Order: sequence, then structure tokens, then C-alpha cells
Amino acid sequence: MIRIANGQGFWGDWLEAPVRLVEQGPIDYLALDYLAEVTMSILQKQRQADPALGYARDFPPLIARIAGAIRERGVCVIANAGGVNPVACAHEVVRLAPGLKVAVVLGDDVYPRLDEFLAKNYEMRDMDTGEPIAGVRDRIQSANAYIGAFPLAEALATGAHVVIAGRSTDTALALAPMVHRFGWKPGEFHKLAAGTIAGHIIECGAQSTGGNCQVDWQTTPDMANIGYPIVEAEPDGTFVVTRHAAAGGRVNIHSVKEQLLYELGDPQRYITPDCVADFTSVHLEDAGPNRVRVSGIRGGPRPPSLKLSISYANGWKAIGTLVYSWPQALEKARAADRIVRDRLRGLGLAFDEIHTEYFGVNACLGPAAPPNPDPPEVQLRIGVRGADKKAVDRFTRELIPLVLNGPPGATGFGEGRPVVREIVAYWSALVPREEIVTHVEVIE
Repeated sequence: MIRIANGQGFWGDWLEAPVRLVEQGPIDYLALDYLAEVTMSILQKQRQADPALGYARDFPPLIARIAGAIRERGVCVIANAGGVNPVACAHEVVRLAPGLKVAVVLGDDVYPRLDEFLAKNYEMRDMDTGEPIAGVRDRIQSANAYIGAFPLAEALATGAHVVIAGRSTDTALALAPMVHRFGWKPGEFHKLAAGTIAGHIIECGAQSTGGNCQVDWQTTPDMANIGYPIVEAEPDGTFVVTRHAAAGGRVNIHSVKEQLLYELGDPQRYITPDCVADFTSVHLEDAGPNRVRVSGIRGGPRPPSLKLSISYANGWKAIGTLVYSWPQALEKARAADRIVRDRLRGLGLAFDEIHTEYFGVNACLGPAAPPNPDPPEVQLRIGVRGADKKAVDRFTRELIPLVLNGPPGATGFGEGRPVVREIVAYWSALVPREEIVTHVEVIE
């Protein structure tokens, strides 16, 4: 049996979680998931501005902080913190934590190869809309292939203390240690599917240990010290989801079920680079306090293609808010919205979209929200997006004047004008698996 913990569900997750995982009890592997689709574009921009950047900068200081425990307790860290510059990330880890052996998985970044793929007549149409990539080619900012567990397992085989990848799948971070330690082969689809689902359950950190959980959340123990999830994995593919005994939070069938449904499309065909997992085959059982046993998982052959995560520039946006107080808070907010729209039309400004929300009334639930005709306060939130940056910037100058020349009782304007931000859109496409060739570099 091996213990695989996950201490980060996204870049920006709780900094104390991985530290507590290595200090509060035994684990063999610490997985840290940093990447989302838009994150890759942010990191690509950072690298363009400074060739030494392009990775999750929280990661090297964290490794320096837990370096002693990594050595003393034999914990191996595996993370996709490398972003678009895994080698630079590795060098920074070695600089801050000298003495650690770091292995880097390379080959997922295909941004320089896009024209090569197009020359080979790979259509790379958007998987959602079917649109050809030619329409956004000149605006693409990053392109990375999702790689699976076997390249990461190859890195683990070097004996590294830390394994750093770029755009690996979230599930691969937990599956790779199982492939490495249990010797699972590419054709053992049921076992690979089990490891994939184990990775899916823990990939969002505390979301499977009581965080963001809808069932009995008020009684979740000690959420201020919530424990992050641990998988106790067996060679046959069965595993237990748990947490350290000293930690807060709760692991039960409800918390695991909620996470199983996270970002799930066809439950019988959860496609990854390693296999296709059947979520309808999952069997859950209570295995004791804060312990859920998972078994019965079945899977199928891996797909012939790999998915590309591509980001591209798609215009500009700005979002501003004002708060209106009782009486007639909602009426005031709606009047302010009408005034802003009238003034924008009067200026001849056109946008791809203008969107308004009323927080405290129906912003989260929309038409399903219960009636609240006279709330004590309402936050008006107006956003615009469009290709013309100057028009978006002009919008930012129309909200704050309402404090004095609009409905009474406005507040919440201390930050001034909204900020104009570039919109980064997401494009997913497929390329033949054989086009993506990974390799491992060791840095000491």
C-alpha cells in the first residue's frame, strides 16, 4: 500500500495544506495540482516578459519550506507547477532547496509546433464548436498537450525527490506513483482507470474532505484546520480515501460522491491520456471514521489522440460595482444600470456584451432565486466585453460618476474606476498521440 496525498487543488490554494500533510502523518507521495487552462496563458505571458519565469512561483519556496521533511520522511513531491517553463522552475527549486534531486518532464509545450501541425493537415478544430483554428491562429498565446501518468512515472524512476511537469492531467499526478510503484502496464486499463478516479477524487484538495461540500457543511469539524485528502492505494486498484487523524474536515461517502461528479461529462467515458474510465462502475463503502473504500472500477483503452489546451486573446473586458442601500435599494440599482446603458448608447459605444447582476437579489441563482423585493442593500455589478480596448476603457469612466449624478445612497466605490483586462479564451483540439514525445531531465 502507498499513501498519495494532494495538497493543492489550484494555484492559489491554501499554502499550509502541503506543509501539514508532510508533518501530521505518514505519506509517500505529495501531489500538487497548480494548473488550469487560463493559467497556462498567464504563465506564457510571464515567460515572454522574462525568460526565467513561466511557472507557479509559489512552488519553489514551498519545497524549500518542506525540504527537511522530504529528506527525513522519504516523501516524493510530484507537481505540474512547471507551467510553460518546467526547467526554470526546477532550477529555482534546486537553488532554494540545495541537495534535492529534481526530475523534469518535458514535451507537452507545442506552442512552437502549431504551424508544423497545420502543415500536416491536422485540422485542430475546436472540440466544442467545430470551428477551424485558422480564425484564432494569430492570437494564440499558449498550446500544451495533456500528458498522462507514464511520463511522470518515468521521472519517478530516476529517484528524484521532486518531479515537475507542465500540462499533465490533474489525475496523472496521483496515478503516476501507482504506475511506478505497482508496475502497472499501459494495457491494464481497469487498474489505470482506478488510479485515474483516485486522482480525480483528490485533485481538488479539500473539496473531497468537507470543503465546498453541500451535505451537512455546518457540522464539518474544525474547517479552519481542514485536512487535505490522502489515497491509500493497493496494487489491485482498490483504494481508501482518508485524511490525517489530527486534521479537521470530514471524509465520507457524501464528500467523495460530490467530488466524483466534479467536471464530469459522460460518466461511462471519462477520457484521459492513459485510459477511459467508467465512473458508473465505482463502488463506495464506509470503511470507518473518515475512511471511504473505493472498488470495482472498470476502464477501457486509451484514445488515439491527445488533447491540446490552447489559449488565445479574445478582446477586452471591464467590470465595475456600486452598492446601493435601503430604502429602494433594488430600484436604485436598476435605475443606475439603465442610466449607464443610456449613456453608453449616447456615446455611440458598442460592445460584444453588456452584462448586469444584482448581488443580494439574484446574481447567483437567477430566476430560481426566492423573491426579495426590498433588500437592505444591493450590489450592482456591470461588465462589458469587446474587441475595442478604447471603448471598454471609456465604459470604466461611466460608473463612478453615478455616485453624485445618479440615484441616491451609492457606496462601495473606494477602488475607483474598473480595470481593463485582456480576455483569454480557451480552445481545445486533438492531435495524434504519436506527435507528442516526452522526455525527462534530471537537475541536481
